[in-house]
Amino acid sequence: MKIFIPAFLLIISFAAKSQKIDSIYFHLYTDSLKRGVHNYINIDAKIANGKYLPLSDKEITFWSNTGTWQGNDLIIDSTYKADSVVIKAVLKDHPELNKTITIYIKKITANPVLKTESEIINNPRKRKVSS
Repeated sequence: MKIFIPAFLLIISFAAKSQKIDSIYFHLYTDSLKRGVHNYINIDAKIANGKYLPLSDKEITFWSNTGTWQGNDLIIDSTYKADSVVIKAVLKDHPELNKTITIYIKKITANPVLKTESEIINNPRKRKVSS
């Protein structure tokens, strides 16, 4: 029993060290933000063993110069006129671990005119049949 307790504590200390966060990073799914929609801001932690873990608003405090936050989602008002947003992510347990990034707003929104159901039904594309 005397050997079991120190061995158990040693294993726990190794597990705690492997989960220690070394740094945090933005890993964005897009190169620009859109107004009026949920923009997911992905933050990952690099831990001591070199692996990455995703972080949420439970571990990160988010700040930005505009918009409102819902979890990791930044919602930018459609009337916002600047061309970029500054975002800062701070690790709650270790505020010295933080990152700031400037992300540009998407300028051109592609709103293609889609065919109506009747246009699709009445004018189907002719397909070439290969022989």
